[in-house]
Amino acid sequence: MQTNTPSRSAIRLTRRGRLVLVVSGAVVAGTAVAVPLLTLGGGDAVTRPRTLVIPEGWRASQVYEAVDKTLALPAGTTKKSLEKANLKLPNDAEGNPEGYLFPATYPIDDKTTPESLLASMVDTANHRYDGAPIAAGAQRNSMNLYQAVTIASIVQAEAASKTDMGKVARVILNRLGRGMPLQMDATINYALNRSTFRTSTDDTRLDSPYNSYQRMGLPPTPIDSPGEDAMRAAINPPPGDWLYFVTVKPGDTRFTADYNEHLRNVEAFNARQRTATPQPKK
Repeated sequence: MQTNTPSRSAIRLTRRGRLVLVVSGAVVAGTAVAVPLLTLGGGDAVTRPRTLVIPEGWRASQVYEAVDKTLALPAGTTKKSLEKANLKLPNDAEGNPEGYLFPATYPIDDKTTPESLLASMVDTANHRYDGAPIAAGAQRNSMNLYQAVTIASIVQAEAASKTDMGKVARVILNRLGRGMPLQMDATINYALNRSTFRTSTDDTRLDSPYNSYQRMGLPPTPIDSPGEDAMRAAINPPPGDWLYFVTVKPGDTRFTADYNEHLRNVEAFNARQRTATPQPKK
């Protein structure tokens, strides 16, 4: 928990629920472990085909590490295999599979290689993304498919729950439409390669194309592997004029187009945090 108090200029215009002015919450990314399934027969363990689970919201770096561990390979092997994996990525990706390592459960056997696993993930993403509903939805919102995946990845990282995803997507589109910076902490955390949300004022000055406080428009690539709920939210968000959001408490995310109302919502969050956090003894 961050203990220093930021200045008034540190007010965040948009943010995932647990991250708000003054008190920064820490959200640890979920992890999934691929475990061999065993059966016992005649006193001997018989190994069945294993599976690798890629959760929604994982970054490519997390996927590489999981593949290395699951296949018992030296750290860094999967990332190095990208050059020979011949992945079928869109031109906009420029060879970077971020956003296209689709979250799902993948079978593993003795013939599985990092290249085959990565190719399966990308092929699954292309199959899911290239379908008519997704492609048409992207076009309807005046974006190409890669931009839709990028927005979905931010929605995946920022939304406090699946029910909030559509509104978060609408905030992103509204901000883009008004020429406003996205100001999403998740993009800064991606640039800093961290999984906890503790964005400081200094962080917002980071010199990075993923700093959506300093740079206009979308980041150059997706920031994680979005799931289908986030993807649907990105291409078909509900109508609304929202520009700001904050989750005051679990299940209570407040969206608004009025900045002053947003500040009141932020203060409601901070007040709740102050009462929930034990005060140091004097």
